[in-house]
Amino acid sequence: MPRNARGSKKTDTAPPGGETASHPRMGLVHLLRSVAVDLDLQAAAFATEQGLHPTDLRALIALLDAERASESMTPGRLGTRLHLNSPATTAVIDRLEALGFLARERDPRDRRRVLLIVSQEAKTLGWHFFGPLITRVLNTMDEFDETDLDAYERVLRAIAQTLPPA
Repeated sequence: MPRNARGSKKTDTAPPGGETASHPRMGLVHLLRSVAVDLDLQAAAFATEQGLHPTDLRALIALLDAERASESMTPGRLGTRLHLNSPATTAVIDRLEALGFLARERDPRDRRRVLLIVSQEAKTLGWHFFGPLITRVLNTMDEFDETDLDAYERVLRAIAQTLPPA
């Protein structure tokens, strides 16, 4: 299989400028990419402001997502989620703990297990930085009716299903 400039196997089904490039929805694909890049730049700015490595920020996001889903997060699960080996996972946890962004706690149901808990300080810093953006996004969504928003959610979920596992 051919490889791209980064050495990865090419998996696209159409050559550049081919049938896919002229698809009537390519504008939406480019807009989605643009939004993703801009959101990533916002995340990078937050990471820089807080002295975080990009992996540290991804770890915080994974921990917050697990908390919102009422799922416990262990070091092993975090490493799996971030595709990190055990030493790298420990280094991320150690950095976040040193910054006061998370704590290790024993699982009350199984004392052998360690749970990772995001600190209120980390949540407050995150909200201080991202809260205004989230508020603007929510205000923008208020301009659409429920039918539009339901369709938007279905499209995003379907797109998410096309992505390879992270």
